[in-house]
Amino acid sequence: MRSIRSIEILCLALAALVLVWSRAFATHLWPIIALLGAFAALIVAFRSRRFLAGRSRIRLVTESWAMLAFVTGVLWFTGKSDSALVNLYLLPVILSALTLGRLVTMLQVAAVWLIYLLLAAATPGLDPWTLAFASRAVGVLAPILLVAYLSATLAADITEARQRIETLAHNDPLTGLWNLRTFNEHWQREHQIRERQREPYALLMIDVNQLERLNHEFGREAGDLALATVATCLQRSIRSTDRAARYGGDEFAVLLPGAGAEMAAAVVNRIRNNVYKTTLDLRSRMVRCTVSIGVANFPQDGREWRELQSVAEHQMYRDKELRRRPGSAETA
Repeated sequence: MRSIRSIEILCLALAALVLVWSRAFATHLWPIIALLGAFAALIVAFRSRRFLAGRSRIRLVTESWAMLAFVTGVLWFTGKSDSALVNLYLLPVILSALTLGRLVTMLQVAAVWLIYLLLAAATPGLDPWTLAFASRAVGVLAPILLVAYLSATLAADITEARQRIETLAHNDPLTGLWNLRTFNEHWQREHQIRERQREPYALLMIDVNQLERLNHEFGREAGDLALATVATCLQRSIRSTDRAARYGGDEFAVLLPGAGAEMAAAVVNRIRNNVYKTTLDLRSRMVRCTVSIGVANFPQDGREWRELQSVAEHQMYRDKELRRRPGSAETA
């Protein structure tokens, strides 16, 4: 991440500037050069794509703790607990808060408190067990704790907001199923995979029957309830590897990867039964829903995904017309 790299470079530059100007540079030249060089090498390593490839969280943990160790080394050469650079601990703490969550951040803050006490014990002429030092330590370290907590909370809120935005972008808000765009993108990718591997799959197009009548007799809320109920029935009727979506209006679509004609027919029957067994309580009336379903099987019914869509829609409308004929069982 570019922001993490900027934090690390800023930390290195500030520490190098202070160390070069300090008296310690003359008395501890090679240890300071080794410290700066080691952290610079780590920055380069962290930017390499091969470093802990595929383990981004472990990589971030390593970066934040390496920065913590580097800051501790800088403090050792610039006055230990009396160093003016104690606030550099904010950099690794904020990094943890923004990327690793509240638990790791609080563990790092606890480590900072412990290290500060050890530095104080090593500072000449300073007794870390006095009340005066305790008051001073709280004044120095409490802001770090506060910043850590607020940063972690803000990061959690941002993550939650991002997840909500992504959900709204990919899912239908009424049913919770995928929306048309997301389903079509997944379907096209799945079609290419099945075409390349010469494996079957099935597409179901589903229409909720007489939804307009429900809306007219009981209001729009009844229609929304019917759609949400059918969506729940779809989820109960398919495998975890299958994908269901609201295709628009009163229509749904289901993709059955690896399913042949026989398996698709079994899923169709399961959907019909689950939908019909579920009743809607509307103004003290128990109303049943029914659906019309069209099936297209790859590759029997077409080689192109658009062709399969046309076949499934045609079968769905044909099923709907059959259900409208006199004598057909249609209660919703």
